[in-house]
Amino acid sequence: MPERRAEVTSLTGVDRLVVLAARLLAAPRAHVVLADDLRAAPAAVPVPGPLDEPDREHLAGPDAEPLGRLVLAAGAPLVLPDATADPRSADLSCVRAGEVAAYLGVPLVSESGRVLGALGVLDAAPRAWTEQDCHLLEHLVTLVVADVELAELSAARDDTRMMGRLAVAASGIGTFDWDLSSGVFDGDLRMLELHGTNRTDFGRTAEAFEELVHPEDRSRVREALGEAVRTCGDYAADFRVQLSDGSVRWITARGRALAGPEHTPSRVLGAVFDTTAAHAGEVRLTRVLEAMPTAFFQLSPDWRFSYVNAEAERVLQKSREQLNDAVIWELFPAAIGNDFETHYRGAMQSGQPTMFEAYYPPPLDAWYEVRAWPHSDGLAVYFNDITSRRHSDALLDEAVRRSELLAGVSDALTGTLDAEKAVARLARLLVPELADWCLVTLVKDGPADWRQRLEDVGWWHADPDMLPIVERYAAARIPALSDESFVAQALGGAQPVLIHRDATLAISRVLSSEDARELLRALAPSSGMVVPLRGRGRTVGLVSAFRGAERGGFSEDDQRTMREIATRAGLAIDNARLYGEQRALAEGLQRSLLTAPPEPEHLEIAVRYEPAGQAAQVGGDWYDAFVQRDGGTVAVIGDVVGHDIAAAAAMGQLRSLLRGIAVHTGAGPAEVLQGVDQAMDTLDLGTTATAIVARIEQTPAEVAARTARLRWSSAGHPPPVLIRRDGTVAVLAPEEPNLLLGFAPDVERVDAEVVLGRGDVVLLYTDGLVEERDEGIDESIERLAETLGDLTDLGLEEGCDELLARMRPERREDDVALLVIRLR
Repeated sequence: MPERRAEVTSLTGVDRLVVLAARLLAAPRAHVVLADDLRAAPAAVPVPGPLDEPDREHLAGPDAEPLGRLVLAAGAPLVLPDATADPRSADLSCVRAGEVAAYLGVPLVSESGRVLGALGVLDAAPRAWTEQDCHLLEHLVTLVVADVELAELSAARDDTRMMGRLAVAASGIGTFDWDLSSGVFDGDLRMLELHGTNRTDFGRTAEAFEELVHPEDRSRVREALGEAVRTCGDYAADFRVQLSDGSVRWITARGRALAGPEHTPSRVLGAVFDTTAAHAGEVRLTRVLEAMPTAFFQLSPDWRFSYVNAEAERVLQKSREQLNDAVIWELFPAAIGNDFETHYRGAMQSGQPTMFEAYYPPPLDAWYEVRAWPHSDGLAVYFNDITSRRHSDALLDEAVRRSELLAGVSDALTGTLDAEKAVARLARLLVPELADWCLVTLVKDGPADWRQRLEDVGWWHADPDMLPIVERYAAARIPALSDESFVAQALGGAQPVLIHRDATLAISRVLSSEDARELLRALAPSSGMVVPLRGRGRTVGLVSAFRGAERGGFSEDDQRTMREIATRAGLAIDNARLYGEQRALAEGLQRSLLTAPPEPEHLEIAVRYEPAGQAAQVGGDWYDAFVQRDGGTVAVIGDVVGHDIAAAAAMGQLRSLLRGIAVHTGAGPAEVLQGVDQAMDTLDLGTTATAIVARIEQTPAEVAARTARLRWSSAGHPPPVLIRRDGTVAVLAPEEPNLLLGFAPDVERVDAEVVLGRGDVVLLYTDGLVEERDEGIDESIERLAETLGDLTDLGLEEGCDELLARMRPERREDDVALLVIRLR
C-alpha cells in the first residue's frame, strides 16, 4: 500500500485482508487505495498479534496507487493481464519501471452504493487473470468494506488521532465490542468503570454484561440489543446500573450492528456514557416546565399522554388525571383527520420536527401554534393559544384587502371618461368583496319625476347563474319604485340608507310591480345598503348592495369602505360627465365646420370624423369636397398643428381660404395650395398645417371609357392610398418630400397624376389614423395598406367604419378625418 495511506491500514484488519488477497491469488503484492473524501483513521479494533516479515512483504512494493485510481474512476473491476500493452496503464510510472506487469483490482462499494476505494493485487510478470480470481477478490471486498467503514465510523472528528483520543477521554465515553461469532463481549476501561466492574471481574460475555444492568431495565436492554442484531441496525438504550455502594447510575448506550462477509450481523460496536446528572436534571426540568407559560405535553409512541404541564391543563380544559395515560385521539376526536393528526403522525414517521398553526373546534374553539419534536420516547409538543393574534392578523388582512379594493376602484374609474362604463366597472369590483350582488345607477339631469332620471347601467352577482335574474330585476325595478323606497331616500339625502334585516320583505313593500317583487324574492336579499354617489355637491349615481342571510349584515367597516368608494366613484362619474359635456361642445364646434360632401354622378364620396379621446382635444383635422365651376370635383384633407379650440378656429379659416381660392380660380391642386400659402402669409394667420388637394377630372373620351384622372398635390401630408378594383393596394407617395403650409409662401408645388378605373377607390386620411407611439409612420402606413386589402369587398360606408375599428386604439390621443372616393 502507498505510504501516505499507512495510517489507515498499518497493523489493522485491512492489512490482514490485503495479505490474504495476495496469498489467495498467489500474487507477490496487494494494496488498498482509498477514495480522497474518506477520512483516514485507525481501525476501531486492531487485529491481534504483529504481522510477520513475509506478510509485510506483501504490503511493501512499488507505488501502484495510480492503478487503484483507475478502478475508482471506473467504479468497476479492472483486469490487466499485461499492463504494458494496455493503453490505460502503459504510461504509468510503476509499469514503465517494470515493477508491475499484471494487475487485478475491484472497487470497494458500501451497501449505500458509495465507492470507498479499491482492492488490488499486482504481479511483476504478465498474468492471465481467471474469472475465479476476480470472484475471489470480490468476496474479500465485503470484509475490507466493513473494516474501512468501521475505521471511518470510529475516526475522531478532528484531524489527528491524538486529538480524537483526547476528546473521547475528556468526554468520559466508554466503548464496547460484542463479537457475535465468538460471543465475546468486551469493553474498554471506561466502559467497565461506568458499569461498576473491572477486567478481572467482568466475564466478557453478553450474559455478564446483562448482569450489570439494573433488574428492572434488563428486558428492555436485551430487547434493544436483539433488535439491532436482527435488523443489522442501530442500538439505543437508557438504563440503570446498581453500584456496589448501593447507589444507582444512569447509563446511555448507543451503537450499531455491523454485517460480516455473509452479509449477516457479525459484531455490535457501541459507546456508553454517564447520564446520571441528566436524569437528575429531569427533575429540575419538570419544575421549569410546570412554571413556564407555554403549554407542553408529551405523547408516548402509542399516542398516550405521558406528561402534561399546568399550562397545558388550562389550555386543554382537562385535569392531569384526565389526560395522563389517555389516548389523544380519544380525548380530542376532532383532531382526527385535520392538521393536528397529519403533523403529529408525520413527525413520528419521519423523525423530523414540525411546526404548524391549526384550529380546534368547540369546546376549545381556538387557534394554536404548535411545535412538535419526535424523540425516542415519543413526541414532545409545545403549543400556544394564538386566537387573538389570528384575529388581529385577520383584521390586518381585511384592511389590506379593502385598501386594494379602493385602489382597484380608483384605477377602474379613472381608466375611462365614459360615465356609463365607469359605473358598470364599479359593480364588478364590489362583488363579492362587499356584497353578494349589487346594482349601480346613473342619475341624469332632466324630468321632474325622479324615476325618469334614473338608469341602472351596471349590475353583478357572485353566482353567475343568478346574473340574468339581476339583469331582469334592473330592468323592472325603477318604474316600480315608490316615493317611500330606499332608493328615493338615498337620492334625496347624502347618507347611505341601511336595511339591517328582512331586506326582501322591506323592499317588496315599496315596489308596485309584482314582476319586480317576484324577481326580488328569487334574489332573496337579507340585508342591503343604498349609497348615494356624490360629485361636486350633487348626487350623480347610486349603489344598491345586497347580502344573503348566510353572510350577515354590513359591519361598520363595510359601511366606511362603501362610503369611501362612493366618494371616489361620485367624483369620477362627475368628471366623466363634465368631460362628456366639454367633448360634446368641442366636437360640435368641429363638426359644424365640416359639411356633407357633394354627390357627383360619376363618384361616390364617404367622409368620417372622430375626435380624440380627451376632452377638447379636437379641432385640427378636417375634410372637404366640392365641385368647381368647370365640373371638376375637388377633395381636400388637412390637419392644423395643435389640438384645441384655437386649432379648430385656424382650421375653419384655412378651410374657407382653400375653398374660396379653388372655386374662384378653378385652379389645379398645386396652384390652389400655393395660393393658400400666400394668403396665410398675407393675413398673418400664424399657424401651420398639412393638406392634400385632389381633383378628379374626366374628358369626354374618359367618360366613354369609364375612367378618370386623379390629380393631386401634397403639403407635407400622409400619402393617399389607391385601392384598385382587383384588390391591389398602392401608396401614392410623392417622389420628393413636400413642405407644410405656413412655412414658405413662395415654394413651388407640383401636381401628381394617376388614372382611375371603374370601381377604383382613393383614400385620403389624417395622421391620427396611422400614428402609434410604438410604431414608425412607414410601418403604420404599411399596416394601413394591408388592412385596406382585407376590406375591398365592403361598401364605402361599411368599409370606413371597419377601417376605423381596426386601425384606431381604444384610448385615442389624436382626432382623425377620412375622405374616401370611388369611381362609379
